[in-house]
Amino acid sequence: MGRRQKGRPVNGILLLDKPLGLTSNAALQKVKRLFDARKAGHTGSLDPMATGLLPLCFGEATKVSTYLLDADKHYWVRIRLGERTETADAEGEVVETAAVPALTETDIQQVLTGFLGPQMQVPPMYSAVKHEGKRLYELAREGKQVERKPREIHLHALTLCGYRAPELELEVACTKGTYVRTLAEDIAAKLGTLGHVVALRRTGVGALSAENMLSMEQLEVLAESGQEALDAQLLGFDAALAHWPSVSLTADGSFYMKRGEPIQVSGAPTEGWVRVHDQQGDLLALGEILDDGRVAPRRIIHR
Repeated sequence: MGRRQKGRPVNGILLLDKPLGLTSNAALQKVKRLFDARKAGHTGSLDPMATGLLPLCFGEATKVSTYLLDADKHYWVRIRLGERTETADAEGEVVETAAVPALTETDIQQVLTGFLGPQMQVPPMYSAVKHEGKRLYELAREGKQVERKPREIHLHALTLCGYRAPELELEVACTKGTYVRTLAEDIAAKLGTLGHVVALRRTGVGALSAENMLSMEQLEVLAESGQEALDAQLLGFDAALAHWPSVSLTADGSFYMKRGEPIQVSGAPTEGWVRVHDQQGDLLALGEILDDGRVAPRRIIHR
């Protein structure tokens, strides 16, 4: 006889404003306990020193978490010039200093423009990337340095929000896997000095923005009113994939889709991924367009 699962079935997406100093997993576990949820996962870690948007997926919504992991990200970052730290952020010891040249906002903007588009980036030693089965940050704490393979990233936008020497503030729009700490060091180098991140906040993940985030304190207050008050804060699965095209099925189409069969859908796109809705307008599946134009279910959403 199987073990009884702990917690209650909860389905939906919560936009958490991750607090400073907490790991993403610690934040997830804390919220999961507040909801008494049976199943939950987050959609890509934020460093403990980073704050901001951490989408948490509950129950069936965990089926869309992969697509949030792959989504573009938006950040606000403050960079202090003239100092390099061991970890490339404010948590590490300062290991080197350098003079900061006289810079105008025009000078900085010209440098930022050069970073736009595709480029190769080497992951920092203080990262969760694995090397021979061990996390890089574990090796770094042992005083070891290993060669890291560059990864291709794409910077869609770099906006200078302000500069008051020795600190500058930027908004960054980038692809997944971009290390803002490494970007900060690279920008500082192009400006003729050193640099590290002193504050980092994530403001967007794919179609999700920071507008409807809830802090841990707000959730704790809501929890005092009962779990219905918490459940009312959950977004539907569609919120995470609002940028995907949508198709609607008839009752017959829904029947075959639930059985995992690809079907022809009138008005469907010719390629890519789609949200598949049943005749009531509820999200039924995440689908992919096959070469013959049929929509194949890749993730069935059970309610």
